[in-house]
Amino acid sequence: MINQDVKPINIMLADNNPLILSGMSDIFDRDPRFSLVATSATAEGFLGMVMRVPVEIGVIGWQLPVLGGAKLIEVLRDQENAPRLVIYGDDTPELPRLAMTAGAAGFAPRSGDIEVLLSTCIQVAAGKMVFPFLDIRDLQNDPIQQLSRRERMILEALSKGMTNRELSAEFDISINTVKFHLSNLFDKLSVRNRAQAIAFYYSSRLSNGT
Repeated sequence: MINQDVKPINIMLADNNPLILSGMSDIFDRDPRFSLVATSATAEGFLGMVMRVPVEIGVIGWQLPVLGGAKLIEVLRDQENAPRLVIYGDDTPELPRLAMTAGAAGFAPRSGDIEVLLSTCIQVAAGKMVFPFLDIRDLQNDPIQQLSRRERMILEALSKGMTNRELSAEFDISINTVKFHLSNLFDKLSVRNRAQAIAFYYSSRLSNGT
């Protein structure tokens, strides 16, 4: 039974497939537990709306044009009062892990019942992390998974022997910003220098079979 005194969850949807977007819109619009704020077919449209209108939960596709789901999550992570994001995507082994690593709060497979998506959104709105078939504790215990997407990209570039100047050019950031990212990266990996960070990177890849 739905408690009529509970305030509906403000939600926004974004997907590049018009049929999926239309179907989700109809379902969330009919459910009194949610208040559908807006929909968008692009990451840019989603971003523009949530920057102006308070949204608690965003349901987005991973392959959302033009930025893509991972980049959209990265951009929103730096915004105050950003919505918590649920990835609604294909049921592949890696996607839930990629979504969580990027910073999403939940994942719901398109192959599942629509009630799974609704339940996931409600749990995420309550502050939970919802990733089916994924042991969140394992990810949280892996220092590599604690790095931001930018820090992981820098670590991978670092492993190729790039200097600070080359990293600066590669990522179009100042050398001081490179040093800032490296300092954070070293702290998260509990290493003292770039040589130890590179060794950690390769040992992590070997242990994961990559």
